[in-house]
Amino acid sequence: MNKGRLVFHLYLNLGRALSALPEPVALAAAAAIGDVMFSVRRHHRDMVTRNLRRVLGGDVDEASLDRWAKRAFRAYARYWVEGARLGSTPMTEVVQRFVTEGFEHLVDGMAAGNGVVIALPHVGSWEYGGALIAAKGFPMTAVAERIEPPELFDYFVAQRAAMGITVVPLGPDSGGAVLRTLRQGGLVGLLCDRDLTENGIEVEFFGEITTMPAGPASVALRTGATLLTAAVYSGPGRNHLALVQPPIDTQRTGTFRSDVQRITQEIATRFEGLIRQAPEQWHVFQPLWPGDRPTTTP
Repeated sequence: MNKGRLVFHLYLNLGRALSALPEPVALAAAAAIGDVMFSVRRHHRDMVTRNLRRVLGGDVDEASLDRWAKRAFRAYARYWVEGARLGSTPMTEVVQRFVTEGFEHLVDGMAAGNGVVIALPHVGSWEYGGALIAAKGFPMTAVAERIEPPELFDYFVAQRAAMGITVVPLGPDSGGAVLRTLRQGGLVGLLCDRDLTENGIEVEFFGEITTMPAGPASVALRTGATLLTAAVYSGPGRNHLALVQPPIDTQRTGTFRSDVQRITQEIATRFEGLIRQAPEQWHVFQPLWPGDRPTTTP
């Protein structure tokens, strides 16, 4: 068995085991796994610390920063454990365990008929949110980067499909899938606090210049879709909180490029507020700002 197949079967069997455990035991296991990751993944710990320092402010002391970073690893482990259990959680229970704020913005946007784009940061558990809105009659199409091995990504796609979430792999065909969904009046979710191509729109984010994907702004401008920002937080306790913010103004005010820049900056500014509500639930273990990215020598 090659390494990819081994990883796939390991995750599959671990997911089944976690689904069979009582939830308090599974969440306690997630906390323990997070502590181990915090101890052994020093490179990721350094990156998380750098990102959190920007969120919390430059004057945060090292001891506090270390505690926040440890919470971040625990929250990330919880995200994976909850994701593994979500497929076996009845949708009625998913709905019952949600507190929602601003859900009327999504309902109104869908009623307008031009589709809805939800711009999401990597906060909490977007899959739980996708399951909730599918249960309420709004199945979502989401674009996600591929993960290795391919068997594991295909497993995630099938699992999310069973919850009413259509996952489209990031690539040359993802843009077409997004536009088709919106032209049919559907709902699209785009995780967009990471610019994977590093050629996105320049924005100020937590006081520093970086780039973010142009996709949400571009497709909203091209299709007339309602553009929302939202986040789904794990907790308090066993519950989840879905926070949907009012629509972003996507009326044309200048050139297409300048409008994309203005709207993308508004998304970045809103993301700052969403992330600050639960900094430890911001699951970004990669460099986001140019100064943190590795340099290449010619």
